[in-house]
Parts: sequence; structure tokens; C-alpha cells
Amino acid sequence: MNSKVGRLIEEYDLSDMDGRLIDSWTGKNEERHSLRELADQFNRELLRAAMAAAGTSSLDGEVANTYRLLTAEDVSTGVRTQAESSLERDGIDPEALRGDFVSHQAIHTYLTKDRGVERPAEPATHDRVERAESTIRRLTSRLVAVAEKRLRSLRDAGTITLGTVSVLVDVRVVCEDCGTHTDVHTLLEERGCECDSDARS
Repeated sequence: MNSKVGRLIEEYDLSDMDGRLIDSWTGKNEERHSLRELADQFNRELLRAAMAAAGTSSLDGEVANTYRLLTAEDVSTGVRTQAESSLERDGIDPEALRGDFVSHQAIHTYLTKDRGVERPAEPATHDRVERAESTIRRLTSRLVAVAEKRLRSLRDAGTITLGTVSVLVDVRVVCEDCGTHTDVHTLLEERGCECDSDARS
């Protein structure tokens, strides 16, 4: 792998990022990410690996915050300097690390040239709507399962009094412009709220 991304994957031992980048760009896991999003994800993994190698905490929140402080345009010079000084105290060269951060163009080169990946065409509108509804339904089911498990755990521990219950989750959408108030399924089935009713009639 001759590209910068390929070299960094080997240098930072990020072999798992190869499959993650491909799946996220092609939408294998039902959700596509842009090249800029993938570049940010990759750079955060570089930072995580550097922090882990230095023996410092690499929790998601800390990694994401440190990355933002190093790269975001709205961060003041003083705050960025503090973040850099913190990395230096841990034995990490912030300038060298920043030099390793990749751009979205570098991600594109790696995927298309190194890995020979072609991104599928954008799905038709109908397919995109179905996929969106499927994702929401799956997340809703997951929320129900987690809520029921937590409640049973509290009941079994004697923390709360609870009989046999069922958790219901009703995801509704309220448009603050036209006042439409409906469930997600209906909204997607009707392709939107009343804001564009004149255009559709």
C-alpha cells in the first residue's frame, strides 16, 4: 500500500480500519459516510492509537474532544496550545501527529487506488426511504429491549416495585413550521409533512 492512509494503517497498527473504511463508504452496514466523515474517523483512530501507545486515556469522549481542539477552526489559540501541551507532557508530538492526519482526498485515493473500491450509485428515493424506516425501526426495537432489561434488573434487585410490564416506544415527528404531528411511518409513507402540500397537489 503506497498511499499515506495505507502507510499509516501499518504504522499505527490499524488493520481493522481497512474494512471499516470500505464498509462505511459503500454503505455495507446500511449507512453511508462521506469521505470527510471517514477522514475524521480515521484521524481520531490515529490519535487514539498515539494516546494508547503513550499510556494515556483513550476513551471515546476524550479522543473526540482532543481531536476537536487540535483541528476545529472555532478553537482559540490558547485552548489549542493547552491541548498540545497536554499531549507533549504525555510524550506525544502534536505537530508530528497533526502531520499524520489525512484529508478526504487521501481517503479517496486509498479506497479507489489501494483497495480498488467503487462506491455504488446512490439508491433510488424509494429504497432510501425504506432504509431510513428500517434503521429507525431497528433502533426503536433496541431501545425497547434495553429499557425492559434495565427495568427488570431494578425490579429483581428490589430497587423498584414492578409487575409484568411491556415497554412501548412511539416515535413521532412534529414539524414546527406547518404543525404536522404524526408518526414516522406515516410521515415517510406520505413523503413528508404539509409544508410542501401545495407543491405535491
